Amino acid sequence: MKTFGRIKVRVGKIVQETKDIKRFHLFPVEQELLPAFTGGSHITTYLKDNDELIERNYSLISHPTDRSQYAIAIRKQEHSRGGSVYWHERLQVGDCLEISWPKNHFPLAFKGAKHHVFYAAGIGITPFVTMMEDLTTEGQTFELHYAAKTKEDCAFYDELNAKYPGKCHFYFSRTERPHKMTPAIMAEHRIGSHVYFCGPHFMVKEFKNAAENYGYPNHSIHFELFSTTDEGPKNPFMIKLANSGKKVAVSKDETLLEALLKAGVEAPYSCKVGGCGSCEIQVIEGEVDHRDHFYKEEERRSRKVILTCCSRAKEPEKELVLNL
Repeated sequence: MKTFGRIKVRVGKIVQETKDIKRFHLFPVEQELLPAFTGGSHITTYLKDNDELIERNYSLISHPTDRSQYAIAIRKQEHSRGGSVYWHERLQVGDCLEISWPKNHFPLAFKGAKHHVFYAAGIGITPFVTMMEDLTTEGQTFELHYAAKTKEDCAFYDELNAKYPGKCHFYFSRTERPHKMTPAIMAEHRIGSHVYFCGPHFMVKEFKNAAENYGYPNHSIHFELFSTTDEGPKNPFMIKLANSGKKVAVSKDETLLEALLKAGVEAPYSCKVGGCGSCEIQVIEGEVDHRDHFYKEEERRSRKVILTCCSRAKEPEKELVLNL
């Protein structure tokens, strides 16, 4: 959902970070300075492929105080739905595109945190690049634990080591002497530490559950996901909009949010991966199959809501009635 409109930018530089990851530097076309942002922020990029609009979110990795450009890093996905392949194979220096204003659903916990500990796997390193810049400026302590297959697959390895000596710990799983990053490391952090996770779903889930088991308070656990999980069958279902009586069919190949937008409904959204809560809609009738990472189990039981970007109807044969 557009909040401030879109910004036109030009690709000014492309850097091959690893064999699968490229860094793209984006410069403003119609203004001198880009909007300010804070560590952990991301932008939405909009690319047109014939009649299709490819909309994707990417973390900002440029310095938060540098408003002359934005930089993002994109991994070419093996099972890409078009976004990463387009960026890697078709975008060239000089090409123009539109982006959103920066948004931050993964902010640093400045208040109350005595120490910040980042756990990244693969391309999950990206939000932590700007977070570490902010913490350095604020004089707060932190450490990074970063897992990759090999040193060659580890984006920003030399840069991170040079900028933050002694604060970065690397774990390479496909070497002669594999070294795995495990949740057990969290048992050693001092009281008052906040932990942050970003990477594949299985990694985030494992570390989040471990942090809870170690006794970390909920407000000390933070995570971000880049895509939705594949949790259960995607049966088609029908919804009814209570305010207009309009009915919308949701096919097995689309999310409820996609169906609403296609039907011309002004539905709110932001992250599209079930992590920020922006697309929450009240449910008047029907049971929800919650597939988000936003609500706690108690909230899922007590609140009649749905995140349209990922959750579906629990009983496909029964209509979901939404407060829209």
